[in-house]
Amino acid sequence: MATVRVQRDDFDPGAEAEGLARGRKDVGAVASFVGYCRDEGGRLAALELEHYAGMAEDEIARAVGEAEARWPLLGVAVIHRYGRIAPGERIVFVAVAAAHRGAAFAAAEMLMDYLKTRAPFWKLVIGVDGAFEGWVEAKADDDRSATRWRDAASGS
Repeated sequence: MATVRVQRDDFDPGAEAEGLARGRKDVGAVASFVGYCRDEGGRLAALELEHYAGMAEDEIARAVGEAEARWPLLGVAVIHRYGRIAPGERIVFVAVAAAHRGAAFAAAEMLMDYLKTRAPFWKLVIGVDGAFEGWVEAKADDDRSATRWRDAASGS
């Protein structure tokens, strides 16, 4: 069972994670991650997240399929927000249910690495003075993190 949502509204991470195990006796672990908007030392007023509707959901679902093919998962939930997000607000949620913690942790980490590098989202930085500060650029560290999953899949 997989849930993929791209939405403007906030979400309840506890309820979402609990929903993966509710009523199930085969789930031994749920690993989750919640990403927040930070204020960058008081300089950031907000992020404006944009995405291609439909395409973003399809691409995230494709990554979920890759995770499900790699590990014996019992449930996955991915929620990514768009729109204006202020410091302290949630941006993203990933949770994975599995019989064992190793698969849950690994799949959750792979999905977050995917979201940081391949999902079609763009972040516009809005400074505290209201000035346009530009688009967030890809980070080499994020690319290196994501590469290990591709390398592991190819056997290199």
